[in-house]
Amino acid sequence: MSGDDGYRRRGRGKEDAAERVWRSMGDLVLDNDRLRAVSDALGLSFARLKALRRLAWRPMTGRELAAELGTDPPHITVIVDELEKKGLVERTPHPTDRRAKILKVTPAGRRAAAKAERMLGAPPAAVRALPPEDLAALDRIVAALLAAQDEG
Repeated sequence: MSGDDGYRRRGRGKEDAAERVWRSMGDLVLDNDRLRAVSDALGLSFARLKALRRLAWRPMTGRELAAELGTDPPHITVIVDELEKKGLVERTPHPTDRRAKILKVTPAGRRAAAKAERMLGAPPAAVRALPPEDLAALDRIVAALLAAQDEG
């Protein structure tokens, strides 16, 4: 982020520091170049990759997938149609609801989801280059943030 974007010039209170850190963490983790590289490598939009990765965790209905991704079922239908055409997902009959289908990844879908996880899980060079004591401090801070989030 550039220094002239406005938010850095605001007051110096605790909230401003927290906001700055949060935005910086977002910039680091949600790096659009990384997301684009994963999408390009797998030939899928990031929305489709997100759906595929979620289905790799467990099979579910389209409604369940829509709820988990925070989108509507018609949009999920479009996403699943493309994943199915590419041989990454299959629809199977629901055991108790004949109107619903269970969505699950195929072996090719599982491999694609695993590749996406590996690519997204690889830390950027800047994180790998941190001195051990900084990396240990960052590890403690992130663990504390996650613990606080779980409590809240």
